[in-house]
Amino acid sequence: MFNLQNYSTQNIKNDILSGALVAVALIPEAIAFSAIAGVNPMVGLYAAFIIGLVTSILGGKPGMISGATGAVAIVFVSLGVAVKALFPELDKEALSMMILHHILIASIFAGLFQIVVGLMKMGKFIRLVPQPAMFGFVNGLAIVIALAQFKFLAPANADSMSWTELITNSFSENYFMYIIIALTMLIMHFLPRYTKAIPAGLVAIISLTLIVYITGIDTKLVGQLFGEITSISIPHFVMPDTSLFTVQSMYIILPTAFLVAMVGLIESLLTLSVLDEMSGTKGSGNRECIAQGVGNVCSGSFGGMAGCAMIGQSIINYSSGGLGRLSSFVASVFLLVLVVSFFPVISAVPVAVLIGIMFMVSIGTFEFSSLRRIKHMQKSDAFVLLTVTIITVFADLAIAVIAGIIISALVFAWKHAKIHARTEENEKGKKVYCLDGPLFFASVTSFAEQFNIEEDPNEVIIDFKNARVMDSSGAEAIDAITERYKKAGKKLTLRHLSNDCKKTLTTAGPFCTYEEDDPTYKVAVNQ
Repeated sequence: MFNLQNYSTQNIKNDILSGALVAVALIPEAIAFSAIAGVNPMVGLYAAFIIGLVTSILGGKPGMISGATGAVAIVFVSLGVAVKALFPELDKEALSMMILHHILIASIFAGLFQIVVGLMKMGKFIRLVPQPAMFGFVNGLAIVIALAQFKFLAPANADSMSWTELITNSFSENYFMYIIIALTMLIMHFLPRYTKAIPAGLVAIISLTLIVYITGIDTKLVGQLFGEITSISIPHFVMPDTSLFTVQSMYIILPTAFLVAMVGLIESLLTLSVLDEMSGTKGSGNRECIAQGVGNVCSGSFGGMAGCAMIGQSIINYSSGGLGRLSSFVASVFLLVLVVSFFPVISAVPVAVLIGIMFMVSIGTFEFSSLRRIKHMQKSDAFVLLTVTIITVFADLAIAVIAGIIISALVFAWKHAKIHARTEENEKGKKVYCLDGPLFFASVTSFAEQFNIEEDPNEVIIDFKNARVMDSSGAEAIDAITERYKKAGKKLTLRHLSNDCKKTLTTAGPFCTYEEDDPTYKVAVNQ
């Protein structure tokens, strides 16, 4: 499973230390994402453990970290709103339980959808995401990671404060947090210059936790994020509430599950692509789809919410030397050990330290090179980059990436919406149109404008040697032009049609003949 024969002592040490660091960094994120989804913090922690464990073993990229994520948690917000509207008579406690069971069932269905995608080998479609959209996704995600930390700095009763009061009170109540954040970031930045034997983040956590504990500094601790929870138990199987398998509930659950599946796969496969670039090795997208699906099914079955790959924690892992499956395995197992057996210790870690680590992750995630490249990009590519970044920050990752693909596809179609023809006359007096460019839905108008049927001789040849019929719209355009020549009483011959082009011409045969004057094209003769 881990192919320990290929592990050196250095690899094992790096994977274990890096996994331990990631485990600690997973805790506040899992708690925060649980709060976003409107469920108990344990739901996010269970998801981080279960999904992380499954994907560490089955995943398509060694060292990639998975768990509860903000992109998926945001999808569950609309599910909670729909459940409230469906069951308005329930009290707060009963409503929370009802939302939880809807989330668990949706997580299971989302996992099943992802398994189907992996089995159908559709993970390769991540290649359709253009590079500017990838830059936009990474930059937007970096901003989202940074913005997500500010809620930990908000003072009490922040909702009732003006912006001026919020900023003033935030600093006056939390100035120690700002100092700790700054110290954490300094350690994260400078320590690797002197030694990489121990991950800088782990050094920051241990040293600053001890300083806060010894000096008694009054600052927010991780334990305060759990509310009244004082201990956490090991995940156990949760029987889905079969009473929810009604038309009304499934009308809410299935669309949410599908959206969760798509968001999870997009983020996971994009994370895999980012790590492929960092490591110089290629992961398996289809295997990752199946692993994410199995992880979400198991998570929903054991009381956890759905999740996906986490680019921030994955980058922490890779940057700290965790390149093997052992690192992600240690991260998930150590996470459970920490929250179950060492809950009081974890509770004593200052939240500010974890915020500082995530700020450094945000800085490391942001593709600053894209800012230098943007002035050299084509305007369309720059527009895609900025659009995907903005949508990722203000809306949703899946929507952002889909928008980037659509915009890029439309730009591509517009740029290639022209097909050109050079005319010549052969030794037999036949007029030859030598086409250049793709013939598809966007270029059919340009194609039709190339011909002068009234003034052409009785025999005309259209040479497709430098052209290609891309879709049925192109075939229909050829049908139309051949029919026009036929009605004009003139003979039209198509030359240099490749086999795949001929297959596309499903209806051109009755009107056209084919010449075989170039054997490399293997075309039929005079049909």
